[in-house]
Amino acid sequence: MVLRMKEMAVREAKRFGVITCHATESLMAVADTMRQHNIGALIVVDAAGDLAGVITRADLVRACYERPDWATQPVCDYRSAEVVTVLLDDPMSKVMGLLVDRRIHCVVAVEPHGERLKPVAVLSAADVVYHMANSR
Repeated sequence: MVLRMKEMAVREAKRFGVITCHATESLMAVADTMRQHNIGALIVVDAAGDLAGVITRADLVRACYERPDWATQPVCDYRSAEVVTVLLDDPMSKVMGLLVDRRIHCVVAVEPHGERLKPVAVLSAADVVYHMANSR
């Protein structure tokens, strides 16, 4: 059963939809969105909706630690531009390997459109554990 879960395609394993923000938004707006949705990261997109980074709770903590005016700072100053991605047809074993090997909490599932990447889902360690528990 666990083998089946590892072979499951990303498209089968994740609810679609992703909560995004723009690089020009304030960190306070991002903090509010994370709190409202009880999530640890937002996907940063450009004006066309293409992947432009990720901002996490840890990034917000760092900003607050470094700057008294953290709340008004733009996302672009604290986001990570390098995002670990997977394709919808990739197996969950790839997701698991990336989470473990890179010591990260989530990956972004994307659909390529030429050189551009459209984010369609986020897969976290919590999603993997959910499928592990349901694989009995």
